Formats: sequence, C-alpha cells, structure tokens
Amino acid sequence: MQKVAQASYPIHDFIRQRWSPRAFADRAITRTELGGLLEAARWAPSSSNEQPWSFIVATRDNKTEFEKLFSCLVPGNQLWAGAAPVLMLSIAHMVFEEDNSPNRHAFHDVGLAVENLILQGMSIGVFTHQMAGFHVDKARELFALPADYEPVAMIALGYPGDPNTLPDTLRKRELAARSRKGLEEFVFAGRWGQRSPEV
Repeated sequence: MQKVAQASYPIHDFIRQRWSPRAFADRAITRTELGGLLEAARWAPSSSNEQPWSFIVATRDNKTEFEKLFSCLVPGNQLWAGAAPVLMLSIAHMVFEEDNSPNRHAFHDVGLAVENLILQGMSIGVFTHQMAGFHVDKARELFALPADYEPVAMIALGYPGDPNTLPDTLRKRELAARSRKGLEEFVFAGRWGQRSPEV
C-alpha cells in the first residue's frame, strides 16, 4: 500500500512515500539491513557533534528483549506494534559530555538521527512508526537508564503489511489520506504569524 504525499513543491520520493504504517508484514529485517539503518542514524548531524542518541533494539527473534520493549507500550499501541519485526526505544543524553551542562538540543538531535534511520529504511522498503504512547518511567526502570538519559520514543520497524489485519478503527486510520498544514501556516517572515512571501 502506498500513501504518497501531495507536495506543493518537488521533494525527494523517499519523503513523498514515507508514512507510518501500523500493519506490518510477517517478514524479518536482516541483520545487515538493521545495521544499515543504525549506521545511517550514526551519521546524523548534532550540536557540537555530541551525538546524544542511543537506541535499545530488539527483534521478534529475541522474544525476551522484544517483550520487554513491548511491555512499555500503552495498550492502544500494543494492539498492532507486536506484529513489527523490530522494536526500538530512542534515548537522548540530556547533558554535554564535556562539562555536564544541559543539552537543550538533545531531543532535536535524536530526531535527526531517527530521520536518517527512516530515510535509509525507505531506500530498502522498510517503514517505521514512532510512538509517544509508552510508559517512560517503566522504560527507564526496565532498561536501567542513568539519570541524565531520557527516553524519547518507541519505534516499530518493518515491511508494510495488510491493513485488513488491523481492528476496524485502526484500519480506517491506516487507509485514510495523509494530510499536513499548508506552508503558509508555519513559514513566517518579519514577525510571528506573518506569512513569508517565499511561500
């Protein structure tokens, strides 16, 4: 299934075709493919080259570790995410290594790393679905995260599957058209809320 973005300007096909499925095929992601996704994340830009991202990764082949990550999800995400062949937890280091001062860009930089991972996935047909719906404190405890590390998002990865495997409410969301705000709603010039003439 494809859900191609109706872009106002020309953009790369990986971006036009990217979306966040809930239905995943019963097909494993190989170790080489997964390594390539994480390698792409590795090369993301970051403030002061701090690279504040970490990932806890589990494949369905490793039932114990997969179940640990799965148990952190809220029930609504557990309805579908267990079918993904890979689950991840992204984590941000919230202080700079050099002087232990707060890194207010950490979440931003983790997002850049994940976007690299997403685009690498698109190049081989692997899709991702990021989830805010998880128990942060449980994840922190289960994985013994140090105090200066913050769970950011859970991520399901896999090849797109059949939407008919989903419950009715989720299937409708899966099949719905993608939508985004218009550029004029968030691109400003001169002052807040004043539409930029560039768009």
